[in-house]
Amino acid sequence: QVQLVESGGGLVQPGGSLRLSCAASGIIFEIADMSWYRQAPGKQRELVATRRSSGSTNYADSVKGRFTISRDNAKNAYLQMSSLKPDDTAIYYCNAHHWDRGTGWVDSWGQGTQVTVSS
Repeated sequence: QVQLVESGGGLVQPGGSLRLSCAASGIIFEIADMSWYRQAPGKQRELVATRRSSGSTNYADSVKGRFTISRDNAKNAYLQMSSLKPDDTAIYYCNAHHWDRGTGWVDSWGQGTQVTVSS
């Protein structure tokens, strides 16, 4: 099993910055992609950014140019968020698409970290 733990959320004023971290632990064979999702109250969970093991990335249109996803090794991922807007307020979840010896490629999720953008 893979466990994901997010950190770095909090309250920030509009225009401010935050850096979210995600640490993977447990029995890890291979992590292909690591992604950040978010879910605002009353809305569906949406993909924010993905970084593949190849190094390629993709972003939701709403965060392009403001957010940057990175990985410093196969197990840790980060989301640097700048020029934050109130619409960025949500619970942010880390996701890892990884190989499980018993079931093949699966997705694991963290517990989420709250980001609130407000003056």
